[in-house]
Amino acid sequence: MSLAITLHLLASVIWVGGMFFAYMALRPVAAQLLEAPMRLTLWAQVFERFFPYVWGSIIILLLTGLWITFSVLGGMGSAGMHVHTMLMLGIIMMLIFGHIYFAPFKRLKQAVETADWAMGGAKLGQIRMLIGINLCLGLLVVVIASMGRYW
Repeated sequence: MSLAITLHLLASVIWVGGMFFAYMALRPVAAQLLEAPMRLTLWAQVFERFFPYVWGSIIILLLTGLWITFSVLGGMGSAGMHVHTMLMLGIIMMLIFGHIYFAPFKRLKQAVETADWAMGGAKLGQIRMLIGINLCLGLLVVVIASMGRYW
């Protein structure tokens, strides 16, 4: 069980922490210092490196979350409301990320390859909004997890 909890926490920290860093630190600096071509190229490459970690985190979160729920908590029927809420919010986050990856991120990469900076800026704006939503949801999940059954 300690392995499952450790992997679950690490996957959460990687995903939510990565979003926090990107949204709160990297984004404002890149917007202030870089012109569109360099900024969009930077973001396309940053996402290219970060998103495989998100996919790995999603897999680990699902596997360990289900492992903990069914082997320790006795299944969803026995799990507290905090577990149900974390699962629901986690699935919403995963769906949002899937959309980011397969729609605006794909188009951002195409825009950078073809130097279509207007399209790239629009797609980066979509990604920024969706990551902002996921960051808020992720921080909420952290709070719910911290409060646990006392919630």
